[in-house]
Amino acid sequence: MSTYPRYVFPALKSALADNRAVVITGMRRVGKTTSLRWLLDQVPTENKIYLDLERLDQRAVFQESNYDLVINFLRNRGLDSSRPMTVALDEIQYVPNLPSVVKYLMDNYQIKFLLTGSSSFYLKNYFTESLAGRKIVFEMFPLAFGEFLGFRGVPFQPREQFADMRFDPYEFERLKDHYEDYLLYGGLPGVVLEERPSVRKDILNDIFSSYINIDVRTLADFQKIGELQQLLRVLALRIGNKVDLTKLASVVGISRPTLTQFLEFLEKTYVIARVPAFAGGDKPASLGRKLYFCDNGIAGILAQVSEGALFENAIHNQLARFGELSYLSKGSEYEVDFVLKEKKPVAFEVKYHPTSSDGEKLNRIAEKHGIKQKWLVGKYAPPGFQEFLWGGLIL
Repeated sequence: MSTYPRYVFPALKSALADNRAVVITGMRRVGKTTSLRWLLDQVPTENKIYLDLERLDQRAVFQESNYDLVINFLRNRGLDSSRPMTVALDEIQYVPNLPSVVKYLMDNYQIKFLLTGSSSFYLKNYFTESLAGRKIVFEMFPLAFGEFLGFRGVPFQPREQFADMRFDPYEFERLKDHYEDYLLYGGLPGVVLEERPSVRKDILNDIFSSYINIDVRTLADFQKIGELQQLLRVLALRIGNKVDLTKLASVVGISRPTLTQFLEFLEKTYVIARVPAFAGGDKPASLGRKLYFCDNGIAGILAQVSEGALFENAIHNQLARFGELSYLSKGSEYEVDFVLKEKKPVAFEVKYHPTSSDGEKLNRIAEKHGIKQKWLVGKYAPPGFQEFLWGGLIL
C-alpha cells in the first residue's frame, strides 16, 4: 500500500517486535486507519488480518461472551491459530468490552494486536486496568509542517536542531505560501490533500460535525451538547490565553464543575491542549493553564481567529512534538510563551514580527531563570533583523 510517511512510523514499526498490544489513538481523521494499515503491511507474514469494528458484522464477533468464538472467526478467515497471528482492529471504541477480549486472547493464543481508538478519553477509562502493562500507546496528531510538505510533494531538509531553524530568506520565499496554508487550514491529512479552499472548509466542518454527533454522543453522557459547542467557539477566541474558569463558566452559562468536565473531555479527545506554568515562574498551581487547539483548521471554523493567534497556536503544535511544554510567567511583569522541558529547558517567545528588543527582553528573562537556550520565533522578518527561528522551518 502506498502511504505518505508520518514521523511516528519508525516507532510504530519498532513496536512490532514488542510483545505488547500496539494502540494508536488520536482525534478523528488524523490518519489512524491509514497508519494501522501501513503497520500491518510491515508484518512479514501472511498470518494476519485487518478488521473494521465500525462494521456491524465484524463488531458482533468481539461482542460475544464466549471469546473463543473470535478464534473460530479468525480461522474461518484463513488464519492459522497454531502459529503467531497479527490482528489489526480499527475503531475499538465501538466495543466497550474489547480490552477483556484482547487480554484473554493474548493470554491464550499467540496474537499480536494492533489497535486504533478515536480518543484517549476512551482508552484511559477502559484500558487502564484491563491491559495494564500489556499495551504500548502511540498518540497521533495532525501533520507537523514537515509532514505537510511531504503530503504536498514539496522537498525539504529535515531539521532537528533549533539552531538550524533560523530564518532563511530563500527558504522563506520558497515555503511561505505553504506555511500560510498550514496556518489557515491546519494539518488534518484529508484537508491537506484537498487543493480547493472551499472544499477544505467543507471537510473541516464535516470532521467537526462528526466529532459532535459521533464522538461526543458515544463517549460522553453530556446533557448540554449545545453548551459544549458554544464553549468551543468561545475557546477559539481565547487561544494563547490563560483560562479563568470562573469567568469562562459565566460567559458560556454553565456551572464551573460542568466547565471542568467539558475541558477535560475536549483535552482527552485531542481537540484542545492546555499548557501549565513553568516551575521557575510564580507558584505554578496558582496560575491558569494556557489554551491551544490541536489543529488550526478546526479552530478556524469555530470563530474568526486572528492571524497572530493562529500563528502562536501553530507554533505550540509544532514545538509540542519535541517534548512537554509549559509557559513562564511572573504576574503582569512578564511572560514567555513556551518552555520546552528537556534536561536543560529551552525558552521560546513567539512574535508575528520579532525585533531585536524582543530578543533582548527574552534574554533578560531567561537569564533570570537560569535558562541558557532561548529563541525568538517569528513569522515575518522586519527590515534588518533576522535573528529568530522562522515558523516554517520548525518542521
